[in-house]
Amino acid sequence: MGVDYYNILKVGRSSSDEDLKKAYKKLAMKWHPDKNSSPEAETKFKQISEAYDVLSDPERRQIYDLYGEEALKSGQFPPTSPSSSAGGAYTSRSFRFNTRDADDIFAELFCGSGCAAKSRSSGENELKNSSVFFGDQTIRKAAAVENKLACSLEELYKGSKRKMKISRIVPGDSGKPMTVEEILKIDIKPGWKKGTRITFPEKGNQEMGMAPGDLVFVIEEKPHAIFKRDGNDLVVNRRLSLLEALTGKNLNLVTLDGRNLSVPVTDIVGPGHQMIIPNEGMPISKEPGKKGNLRIKFDVKFPSRLTEEQKCDLKRVLGGCC
Repeated sequence: MGVDYYNILKVGRSSSDEDLKKAYKKLAMKWHPDKNSSPEAETKFKQISEAYDVLSDPERRQIYDLYGEEALKSGQFPPTSPSSSAGGAYTSRSFRFNTRDADDIFAELFCGSGCAAKSRSSGENELKNSSVFFGDQTIRKAAAVENKLACSLEELYKGSKRKMKISRIVPGDSGKPMTVEEILKIDIKPGWKKGTRITFPEKGNQEMGMAPGDLVFVIEEKPHAIFKRDGNDLVVNRRLSLLEALTGKNLNLVTLDGRNLSVPVTDIVGPGHQMIIPNEGMPISKEPGKKGNLRIKFDVKFPSRLTEEQKCDLKRVLGGCC
């Protein structure tokens, strides 16, 4: 029989037109040369298209089932008697096999016969962003799947690498939905913010006859025990006693990357005072090497009571009289 078209489409000999369409669409999306870069993709795509072209046409399918691929293409199959020709048999005189362009078949099934005339050789058909474009029409793409990706402030400061195990639904060989699992690597860049989106094209769910959807991870920022993020700045709160606010103090902070940072407070600090330490904030992702500021906000703790002697001492120190 030569080429087994049924085996190429992975369908049975009693398959219906709908079965053929489903099988073709699934395999065509897998092997289209604009999506699949493997060396055998173009040959596979043409074989799939030819198999569908033959089996979807009742006349060609009957000749193929009776006499095989070689007879179908050559037109050399046993002639029938006039009485039997009315019953559906075919002769080599009345039949000619012409191979249709694989991209025309693809276009016809995915976006209708109106765009089938445009061939891939003309440069008008291409796959972009997991969608197939034919003129003004596209193959529909499955909806994107979004997941939150919770990150610590340390991860967003230093950057990190994550491995995520995902599961998604795709059409199986029989056309029925099946679940497949995969490990994805996510490279979290220093300075990324809440709401940053990491997109994995075509790693979402897929339905028969549609391009796979995208998988999107959206950065969520976990609360930190010490620092709070404000844009590219980091904010930390520190409480000083009245004595420390007046006489000074040396603050010791551990940064998000584990460094010990010593900050001398030499000016008099009032309630609500803020000290800015340049270049000790969050990395700026779009400006490598640059960071925001570290802002230290102070609160001053006043004593709940003073003795008369303490009050006199303060008056003398501050220029008053006791």
